[in-house]
Amino acid sequence: MFYVKNVPTWERWLRGMMGIALLVAPILYLGWSTLGIVLGVMGAMGVMTGLFGYCPMCAMVGRKLDSKK
Repeated sequence: MFYVKNVPTWERWLRGMMGIALLVAPILYLGWSTLGIVLGVMGAMGVMTGLFGYCPMCAMVGRKLDSKK
């Protein structure tokens, strides 16, 4: 792979669930407003980091997984 996972499994699940919630809420309640689009983009980012286990922002600050786990 081209990247090293830097998000632990429990956090991947949490990011995925919160990302799905942030994708669904704007569709149901906010529509195509500016806030709805911003929340939708944030939700998509959460789902993607949950699926791939890699967060670019965490990589920029040097976060690494403990290799013992």
